[in-house]
Amino acid sequence: MRETAPLLAVRGLEAFYGDIQALFGVSIDVFHGEAVAVIGANGAGKSALLKSIAGLLRARPDAIVLDGSAIGGEPAHAVAARGIALVPEGRGLFPSLSVEENLLIGGQRRRPGPWTLPRIYELFPVLAERRDLPSTALSGGHQQMAALGRALMANPKLLLCDELSLGLAPIVVRDIYARLPAILSEGTAVVLVEQDVVQALKAAARVYCLQEGRVALAGAAKDLSREQIAAAYFGV
Repeated sequence: MRETAPLLAVRGLEAFYGDIQALFGVSIDVFHGEAVAVIGANGAGKSALLKSIAGLLRARPDAIVLDGSAIGGEPAHAVAARGIALVPEGRGLFPSLSVEENLLIGGQRRRPGPWTLPRIYELFPVLAERRDLPSTALSGGHQQMAALGRALMANPKLLLCDELSLGLAPIVVRDIYARLPAILSEGTAVVLVEQDVVQALKAAARVYCLQEGRVALAGAAKDLSREQIAAAYFGV
């Protein structure tokens, strides 16, 4: 049993895309310095959850609490200032800027903390080698590293990662996930939204499975069986 309060507490979260409801009373906890995976099929509500936490979808104020402060419904820039950074699906790099310029943008409103440009280059040496190239010159895997580095430059308390493995070869995915322990060791908590269930279970201490906008299963990754996960994932 944990003695500390969670860094992030989501309680009874509902989210909408226009008139379409994407989340129905979702509750999750994320503790300091831990990795939590959110899995589920397409349309399960995974991205809606991250967007709500990041301030990109409206939420009831007390539905999202960070370090004891209700932040639901705050605009994205205010959420970022509180210490939440999002690595969006598709990476969202600026194509007209160099790799280094993309990284520096992430640090414009940086909080005090360990992540600096030299530290990012230490974590991802390939970015240092390609720092002056436009981001469009990078491979998909290297673009994902740049998107991660840009988010870390803000020195977040909580890093939200939306589909890190999407469209990448397995060897590249393993290379990216191999950096996760270094990120966690600095005290940053990480939420991983993944369709790659095997990778999610390897990387995270705890797992939430969403099914049609609801939490269908939650628990420690090591305690969940394949049968339990399959039943929750597919709703059978």
